[in-house]
Amino acid sequence: MDIANFIDEGVWPISPRVGESARAIAIVAETSADVAAREALLDDAMGPMRRKKSSEKLRRGRRPSEGLAFVARDASGAVAGTVRLWDVRLGEGGPAALLLGPLAVDPSLKSAGIGSALMRHAIAEAARLGHAAILLVGDAPYYGRFGFSAARTGSLAMPGPYERHRLLALELVDGALDGVHGTLKAAGRKLKAQELTSAA
Repeated sequence: MDIANFIDEGVWPISPRVGESARAIAIVAETSADVAAREALLDDAMGPMRRKKSSEKLRRGRRPSEGLAFVARDASGAVAGTVRLWDVRLGEGGPAALLLGPLAVDPSLKSAGIGSALMRHAIAEAARLGHAAILLVGDAPYYGRFGFSAARTGSLAMPGPYERHRLLALELVDGALDGVHGTLKAAGRKLKAQELTSAA
């Protein structure tokens, strides 16, 4: 099966461990039933300090961008990975973009290709939905393989402490980041009161 078929079906091959046969995971839209498993996975993968990050300031009290919250399920249906993208504005009154994160994989399944599959799926869906650019805070050696770099983010800033060289971007539309400047602002749909309570 070629990669286009994997994208169309939302099924991605993942690398087998030594002594295991190749297997596949399914990348699907996150549902409300996935929230507890997603949060537990994020705690396991990133620890409690994840809620203190600058990126969290742009996510807090917001919903992910429409159609851009995904989980990776293993053969049993368990959540093995997660990624979500969020609507932001690039500076005061600036153009719309997406902020990707957090990306996390069950620590017991690291190096199986699940994170890469989630990234490729998320980027493909963001492009399909007509978004122009994706930003994230992360390690350039890892995210560079998906086309992200700090080359277009020098005039942008996060709302809080961050390492400037880790603010990376990918243009889905050529020139989408031309002339952008300022601090990223949250622009997504707000959570309802009952959602805020359950997210706390």
